[in-house]
Amino acid sequence: MAIENNNVVTLNYILHTIEENGEKTFVEQTTTENPLTFLYGVGMMLPKFEENIAGLNEGDKTSFDLAAADAYGERDDKAIAQLPAEMFQETGLPPLGEVLPLQDNQGNQFRAVVVDVTPEAVVADLNHPMAGKSLSFEIEVLNVRPATEEELSHGHSHGIDGTEAH
Repeated sequence: MAIENNNVVTLNYILHTIEENGEKTFVEQTTTENPLTFLYGVGMMLPKFEENIAGLNEGDKTSFDLAAADAYGERDDKAIAQLPAEMFQETGLPPLGEVLPLQDNQGNQFRAVVVDVTPEAVVADLNHPMAGKSLSFEIEVLNVRPATEEELSHGHSHGIDGTEAH
């Protein structure tokens, strides 16, 4: 079965970033014991990622690169927030590099990385950690199946065989 909308796809990948000099830096990889499983075509994955695996079948392997603009976007040097130190009275000031779970006025959740801490404020970088980076993927498709009605109604996969509870 070829990958198309409303299929549950299970795959292994190896992800590298591509540095400006062309060198690749390892980021992460899945294993057969812990693969990536997702509902294809519902916006869960990067659009260009999905575009590059469309039509593949179980057992197929491919590799492709995504420019930063097609991955997590370019870095925005203005995406920095000054959070008042008072926000951290109960928990204490976070260390540099800590990832903070934040929420905007519309209830959208996102994460920011602490880049500076002063007695008055915590400075957080709101860019996605992979913003500004070109990505290189090596893919092996392990399984492709139609999504169940429940998966379609929930908008996500329920595991390789569709039986995982949540």
